Amino acid sequence: MALPFPTRQLYYDGQVRPATSGKTFQTINPATATPLADIQIASHADIDAAIQAADRAFSVWSKTPYIARARILQKAATLLRERNDEIARVETLDSGKAFTETSTVDVVTGADVLEYYANYIGGGGLNGETTQLREDAWVYTKKAPLGVCVGIGAWNYPIQIALWKSAVCLAAGNTMVYKPSEFTPLHGETLAQIYTEAGLPAGVFNVVNGAGDVGAYLTSHPSVAKVSFTGQVSTGMKVAGSAAGSMKYVTMELGGKSPLIICPDAELDNAVDGAMMANFYSTGQVCTNGTRVFVPRNMKQPFEKRLLEKLAFVRAGPLFDDQTNFGPLSSEVHYKKVLEYIRHGKDVDRATLLAGGLGKPENLPHDLQAGYWVRPTVFTDCTDDMRIVKEEIFGPVMSILYYDTVDEAVRRANATEMGLAAGVFTKDLNRAHRVIDQLQAGITWVNTWGESPAEMAVGGWKKSGLGVENGHKGIESWVQNKSTLVDMSGAVATVFAKL
Repeated sequence: MALPFPTRQLYYDGQVRPATSGKTFQTINPATATPLADIQIASHADIDAAIQAADRAFSVWSKTPYIARARILQKAATLLRERNDEIARVETLDSGKAFTETSTVDVVTGADVLEYYANYIGGGGLNGETTQLREDAWVYTKKAPLGVCVGIGAWNYPIQIALWKSAVCLAAGNTMVYKPSEFTPLHGETLAQIYTEAGLPAGVFNVVNGAGDVGAYLTSHPSVAKVSFTGQVSTGMKVAGSAAGSMKYVTMELGGKSPLIICPDAELDNAVDGAMMANFYSTGQVCTNGTRVFVPRNMKQPFEKRLLEKLAFVRAGPLFDDQTNFGPLSSEVHYKKVLEYIRHGKDVDRATLLAGGLGKPENLPHDLQAGYWVRPTVFTDCTDDMRIVKEEIFGPVMSILYYDTVDEAVRRANATEMGLAAGVFTKDLNRAHRVIDQLQAGITWVNTWGESPAEMAVGGWKKSGLGVENGHKGIESWVQNKSTLVDMSGAVATVFAKL
């Protein structure tokens, strides 16, 4: 039986190329658990060829004037926006996210970052500095690209993450070999073709497919200058160790167990809406999710009552239905993992199951029953020592923890090895700033949750990452600085002179 999409090959040196490994895997529609396409796996020889193509292209692209680079990237952003719905439909089938999300977020925010960095370099953002050191001496700096870089994508926001990595990489004058997640690989070839159509020279952006072994070969390759990885903490630590061992630059955007603190004066509906966005958007498959919701003890009854009422607005169903806002989990292996956490929370942690639990969402159509669907789940009366509270689940599982004082909530919120995101809901702006200042996380929000615009540098503290993505700060980790001191005095100061 023919699959919905043709076989995906590799893309390097400006064109689609067959893999030489002779091996393939299938990408699966998580809503129905049916295959979408065969994906060819890159061999080591294929990866070498892609890296060599990127290396050849670097000598040209790195010397391309900023304004010329900017025009190509701006054209690519325009093409992405023109094909938004077409790309979003593929993202929905590949990732399991509702079309109401992929069509309004995934492609749009990726194109925003591409346009942001195009405008940044076109407007002189990579210009160096000049300093008059003294009357007859001055210092100037230059920002130079690194070389061939590797981007390893994640499965939860496939094309958005590919653009977050490639936009800044290419804007800085580097070239990239990109590996999509093996769970959501369909976007890779599409993005490469759009870059080529926009005028990107052959070899500047390349795509290879495969699982962890392909990623490991990429990150340890001697011709690679930098690795940018998005994924779970344990894998990121291995990738960072491999890259750092050969003095490669790294950017790591890893997982979290983020706290959301609801202060006693918070507006109830806003607090509940924030908690739901921080747990159930993208079916909870967001690294910054605020899965530890700290609620004042005296707000227990009204908070839980309003939360239960609003859970009725989480609508699982056909992914292209305008009413659907909740999809399946991304893969069978992840589905089993999340179910095990829900089972553990109920049977071992003995948390109170307020809503959801094991089983499929109610009223799920028959043709979706085989998919990787779970219920939006809420545990309450949780304690800090529970496994569901300590470990990243990466699914729609909220843990509510009650506290007596805000200082106590902050202390408990910081009691984790991770520090990706955090947030606070309060009407008191002074309190908001005080609490945010104390929270040990790299991304923080006040009276909102989840938005990461192109202008906002984002990255984790502790084990949640290294470096930042987006914003002016994001490009600094894709360039290296060269400082030059020029002496115009006509003489060389020396201590080796005749006495």
